[in-house]
Amino acid sequence: MTAHKIKRRIIGKGRGYVFTPGDFLDLGSRAAVDQALSRLADQGAVRRLARGIYDYPKQSPRFGALSPDMDTIARAIARKDSYVVQVSPARAANMLGLTSQVPAKAFYLTNGPSRTRRIGRRSIVMRNAAAKNLVGAGKPTGVVFQALRYLGKNGVDKTAIIRIAGALDSKTRDALVRDAAKAPGWMLPVARKIATGSQ
Repeated sequence: MTAHKIKRRIIGKGRGYVFTPGDFLDLGSRAAVDQALSRLADQGAVRRLARGIYDYPKQSPRFGALSPDMDTIARAIARKDSYVVQVSPARAANMLGLTSQVPAKAFYLTNGPSRTRRIGRRSIVMRNAAAKNLVGAGKPTGVVFQALRYLGKNGVDKTAIIRIAGALDSKTRDALVRDAAKAPGWMLPVARKIATGSQ
């Protein structure tokens, strides 16, 4: 029964979902959940990425099961350990179209311990960071603050403000100013400009 409920939830989340046993403890005991996930992995219904980390892989007609998104894996690890996780400044800048460079390493900031996790042939680097570097963690505003950190206080120009503003919906722009109160001081006036679309 536990396995059926777990499988139904996984399918409901859709392909690309990355999860850990902790995501299903409301459906059964830890032992029952572990056993169910192990059975689903053996059946090929889900894929075991590393110890305690699984995914419901996206499928390609040409390549078969695709590799999961590293940001999704990082969030699953953070959920498992009850920590927050924030994308790196370089990754954030790339996400917002401020740079075409893709970081070579999957690097994240966290309020948990610094460590490296191997996921197949890839690695996820988690680095402990101060609270001011984790403002908006897990939210679109956090991506903006990290991108601003990448650009630096003197590197934010009109083009950057316009590009960032264009990538955000109105709800995120409003939240940006609120969250900026906890970020480094120089980011608040920049956040206001982004929120209003002014330079």
